[in-house]
Amino acid sequence: MTLAMTLAKPSATVPVFDTDATDAVPLYLLAPDAVAEWLAARPDAQQAWARAHGFQGDLGQVVVLPGADGRPAAALVGYGTAKARAKGRFHLAAAVGKLPAGSYRLQADLPPEVLEIEAMGWLLANYRFDRYRSQTAPRAGLLVPDGVDGARVQAMVAAECLTRDLINTPASDMGPDELQQAMADLAAQHGASFTAIVGEALLAENFPMIHAVGRASPRAPRLLDMRWGSTGPALTLVGKGVCFDTGGLDLKPAASMGLMKKDMGGAATVLGLAHMIMALGLPLRLRVLIPAVENAVSGNAFRPQDILTARNGTTVEVNNTDAEGRLVLADALAYGAEDSPDLMISMATLTGAARVALGPDLAPYFTDDSALAAAIEAASPAMADPVWRLPFWTPYENMIRPAIADLDNAPSGGFAGAITAALFLRDFVGQTRYAHFDIYGWQPTAAPARPKGGVGQGARAVLQALPQVLPL
Repeated sequence: MTLAMTLAKPSATVPVFDTDATDAVPLYLLAPDAVAEWLAARPDAQQAWARAHGFQGDLGQVVVLPGADGRPAAALVGYGTAKARAKGRFHLAAAVGKLPAGSYRLQADLPPEVLEIEAMGWLLANYRFDRYRSQTAPRAGLLVPDGVDGARVQAMVAAECLTRDLINTPASDMGPDELQQAMADLAAQHGASFTAIVGEALLAENFPMIHAVGRASPRAPRLLDMRWGSTGPALTLVGKGVCFDTGGLDLKPAASMGLMKKDMGGAATVLGLAHMIMALGLPLRLRVLIPAVENAVSGNAFRPQDILTARNGTTVEVNNTDAEGRLVLADALAYGAEDSPDLMISMATLTGAARVALGPDLAPYFTDDSALAAAIEAASPAMADPVWRLPFWTPYENMIRPAIADLDNAPSGGFAGAITAALFLRDFVGQTRYAHFDIYGWQPTAAPARPKGGVGQGARAVLQALPQVLPL
């Protein structure tokens, strides 16, 4: 089995809910203001044990209450105050590694939608990227909590694991060809159609900017195209698949190049979102387009000051070969818009300016559609998937209009870099309803349910928003 096949298909490494409730230990999730009342109803010995261990319901605090036979009779997990919970997410996940091996049944007075997120966090806390080094996951399992749709949660977890695996895999094992295989396998898993336009065929099929960016690498550039579903509204997802980015002739310094295996994080995230949509059987027509390239350096690399002509005839002056993601996305967006989908969404690890503005944990998105923005704004906190709307600020379009071509891929001045990049992309979608996510795709420090490494951003928020913005 190839690496890509193991990445694209759910496997035993994807965390799942326990199904055997025979010896499940009740697990009580308690905020500080609920601890005293809960303890008052327990046997004296358990009260004494909890107090002896200082259990006060602080966020992530764990105490296991022993039974008469010495085995766990119950587990207490602190849920913290509302103020403490506001500083993070996946609060139950902080306890997973502290619990002894066994199966647990969650007892918590929480709304079903909150239980869903906490249960998902539990499963994601068991994620390990162990292709290159053996890693032991926590041995505490969880039954599907009452009121939670276990199949939906497991679809979201499998999607996030796919995204993380793809991003975490180094470019030596995840180039354009391996990304193609991963997408083809995902298509086969769900009965979707899949095609790829590779190498010189890109020129014959009129994808000149994808070809220009990827032609310097011995790993041929390509456009990957997956379709699923035959009825319902049409949704097109476009993901940046730059499998490694040297910066091209405008070579990145070593400090900036170190994480560039994650420059295909947009592609990895839309594949995760596509998995959720297909696994849950949403009634829509899905299309996924991924321009997959490696931005390398060689004698035939595209150059600063080159003028490229995009698929839709727009001319682009290249003022920085390290602003290549918008070039490959432009051809893919123009191609997707030709089908006039009901909604098109792009995701890309596009600009450092987005990180300066919002940091690594909060992904900006852009849309002119107020109804779509309202749906995403509501979905984001509900799905523990933080995003923040930035404007398509049209007056800044003058910054991307050079003197000798229609567009400039890297305007000088350094201002509003995330906005000007988004405006550049918007130029290729015509009248199509559109949103763009400028994600980071990386967790710089470990947090509950999110180990250091690749991470999906925005996909769950989009999944939750879709029924509000498309006639499903």
